[in-house]
Amino acid sequence: MKAIRYIARFMVRLFFIMLLAAGVALIQYKDKMQHLGYINLYQWQNIFPLLLMLSFIGLLITCTVKKFQYTDLNLLLIVNAVMLIIYGMAVFWRVSAAIG
Repeated sequence: MKAIRYIARFMVRLFFIMLLAAGVALIQYKDKMQHLGYINLYQWQNIFPLLLMLSFIGLLITCTVKKFQYTDLNLLLIVNAVMLIIYGMAVFWRVSAAIG
């Protein structure tokens, strides 16, 4: 059961490292992203990524307060972090294809 605790911590750290790398890339290639303009997204298309991010924040706070002791919360956090990483990679590929 301790392995799940370490995997959960690793996934959280990996998510934050990838978020930091995306932020650095966003700042570094700001001039290339000017021509992208405003992306028109409808309200219902944003609800599922928003729920995914809010559940990640909630699970992260809950697991941190409980010090990663509950296996079921750790597994939910791992699955949520994996889904956020996959979603972030999909957004990155779409933006990088649009930049050229």
